[in-house]
Amino acid sequence: MHIVVNTPSGNIGRRVAEEILANGHQLTVISRNPGKIEGLVAKGARLVVGSIDDAAVLTDAFEGADSLLWLTPFVFDQVDYVGWAERNAATAATIASRCGIRKAVLISSVGAQHSSGVGPIGCLPSIEASFRAACPEVVSLRAGSFMENFLMHVPSIARFGKIFGAYPKEMAIPLVATRDIADKAALALQRFDGNGYSVVGVHGPQDLTQAQATEIIALALDRPVEYVEISPDESRRRMVDFGMPEHAATLLAEMYAGFASGAMRSAEPRSKETTTPTSLLQFAAALLKPAVEAEVRLSQAA
Repeated sequence: MHIVVNTPSGNIGRRVAEEILANGHQLTVISRNPGKIEGLVAKGARLVVGSIDDAAVLTDAFEGADSLLWLTPFVFDQVDYVGWAERNAATAATIASRCGIRKAVLISSVGAQHSSGVGPIGCLPSIEASFRAACPEVVSLRAGSFMENFLMHVPSIARFGKIFGAYPKEMAIPLVATRDIADKAALALQRFDGNGYSVVGVHGPQDLTQAQATEIIALALDRPVEYVEISPDESRRRMVDFGMPEHAATLLAEMYAGFASGAMRSAEPRSKETTTPTSLLQFAAALLKPAVEAEVRLSQAA
């Protein structure tokens, strides 16, 4: 089987690519930065150098492929991010159909049932529709909030023992490790089920409030950690202060507001199929704790 991964240097794309190669399939990857994926190329991946918004690059990559992983990265420098993402997906879907790709696996999100009031997630309904119209089989993996997002809070955890966030403190949301999303995507890419179009939630082992998540993180880190809820507008101001473009910060703030409004709630009920194994405690112990400890050492040495 010949499989294409359009984001091989990210947490999800890289793990999918590694599994595809380990299982003996032909793999093509698309990247503007070949240095980031030298390991995959060394293992036999075919590299097409270029951007996912270049039709010629997509045509080269898709030719002769059977399955495609399509993940739209959040690109800060795109002022009209939603429009950019929708146009790219429409072009990719058209080329995928022309090249005979039989299955597309999409990395989607909770909230993808809405096209407004959800920030960058607003592009996903159109993306799902584009591929649904183009490919015989499409699986849309609507994932919960990434556990990896807590890594953005390493400096404030290390220095102040606090996580400042715009998620409502007492609202339970699905938290999922990207490795589990990748494993579901890799499995779907390697088989044809004849199911046409399907939407699958990817919800982690349990829904957690930010207060509960912070308690678990404190346990894993063996240090006090407090969650401090800030408003979406305050989060926007902080992101801009840290150098994020205004348009990108505004989109993310809208997404955070979408949790409070209910627009970012999962439309897919939790089930055995949507529940994935990696717990927040496991994630925090394996990845967050060493990152916080390194940050503490760095601040002490300064």
